[in-house]
Amino acid sequence: MAVAQGITGEGGQYNGRITLLVVMSCVVAASGGLIFGYDLGVSGGVTSMDPFLKKFFPNVYRRMKEDTKISNYCKFDSQLLTLFTSALYISGLISSFFASPVTRAFGRKASMLVAGVAVLAGSALGATASNVYMLVFGRIFLGIGLGFGNQSIPLYISEMALPKHRGAMNILFDGGVGFGILIANIINFGTQKIEGGWGWRISLSLAAVPASILTLGAIFLPDTPVSLIQNTNNHQKAKRVLQRIRGTSDVQAELDDLIKASSISKTINHPFKKIMLRNYRPQLVMAAAIPFFAQMTGINIITFYAPILFRTIGFHESSSLLSAVVVRSFSTFCIFIAMFLVDKLGRRVLFMIGGILMLATQITIGALMTALLGDHGGLSKASAYSVIVFICIYVSGFGLSWGPLGWLVPSEIYPLEIRSAGQSITVAVGFLLSFLVGQTFLAMLCHMKSGIFFFFGGWVAVMTAFVYLFLPETKNVPIEKMEKVWREHWFWRRIVGDQVDDKHYKLEE
Repeated sequence: MAVAQGITGEGGQYNGRITLLVVMSCVVAASGGLIFGYDLGVSGGVTSMDPFLKKFFPNVYRRMKEDTKISNYCKFDSQLLTLFTSALYISGLISSFFASPVTRAFGRKASMLVAGVAVLAGSALGATASNVYMLVFGRIFLGIGLGFGNQSIPLYISEMALPKHRGAMNILFDGGVGFGILIANIINFGTQKIEGGWGWRISLSLAAVPASILTLGAIFLPDTPVSLIQNTNNHQKAKRVLQRIRGTSDVQAELDDLIKASSISKTINHPFKKIMLRNYRPQLVMAAAIPFFAQMTGINIITFYAPILFRTIGFHESSSLLSAVVVRSFSTFCIFIAMFLVDKLGRRVLFMIGGILMLATQITIGALMTALLGDHGGLSKASAYSVIVFICIYVSGFGLSWGPLGWLVPSEIYPLEIRSAGQSITVAVGFLLSFLVGQTFLAMLCHMKSGIFFFFGGWVAVMTAFVYLFLPETKNVPIEKMEKVWREHWFWRRIVGDQVDDKHYKLEE
């Protein structure tokens, strides 16, 4: 019977256990998710604060307070306001392509360090802003930080974790995203009560806290064994790090596989050209499809604009921010539930559960708002709270599925020779869709009204079917052996073939 050389343990698992060092490394790296989540949550909150709108977006403030004829759905429709939100995503998109060669040439830690420093600069600009241009430049620096961080951190975590724990460890990143959004909503709820109208400055400045953690972590934590082999060719140092993070001296099998993967990677000078080849077609499709679908769940309606959405249906400033806190609490809780389930039930099961929950609730919310919310006035208290309940169920479905798995699955499917390029494509597509949705959502809300929920519900149906048909299960498969899941899949084996490439796998009888 043929078995892959260099794999030990049942199911092709390497030796090792969870160690304090690998937990600390993954938790500190996941502070990059906290930065991303905080920036997502804080922008939606401050743009619903009256003092912030009055200072930087007076036309929106005037429409909201004085124009009784304008539709509920159109009060916040402002290209300048959406530019404030979306500048982060377009700069993140561009910087993610610069992050790829940095990550490949200098290691994961180098990109994490750039991310931390850029976010520190962006938070300082936002907190001291005296005009809208400073706000936008601050968002651009934040976007640069997120472009580098989102490109390198999921790779760092996936390469540090054992295959059997990789799902749970990687969900720490999305747990950080969810927790960051929750913290941002809580802080916004508190700072909007500060007399003098300067509370938004505190909200924008506190992104510096997780950025400081990430910066210090990038300085003091070890780089991944993969990076050390790829960038320094110091196999002994890589072995020592591998022994420390695995908690065992018996790491030769895993080290041999990493060295083989690195030797293949070093023959590739143009990974973006390489990923276009036929035998990497499954990874290329997933690199684009997964972040595309993750954004088309409609989660950005809740993430970017939850307080604005709640003001649309009739809540006041404080109540809308508190409602956003409640909703995000549900999502964050479910992300951590997913952490415990993902390596037991698998990725596909969670995708199916989340897809069904999101589709059902989006249709229900759309129907409620179509029937009960017109262009003027608001929902009754009972109806408004019903919408909040269904939104909580919706974000719970997202927290179980596309939230954490949208980061996890791309980070674990790329072979080393195209890993940095593939992750850059994933991050860039995510930022591009975030930018487009962020730039158009308020206009879509104005023109489509409650139909926007049916629009995104249709996309949820499409993506759930896509996962069922085309995404193989990756649970417990070592990253350097991931190619086998495509060769065994009913569809992808027609593209990549079903024979193991001797260049990637050396078999012995």
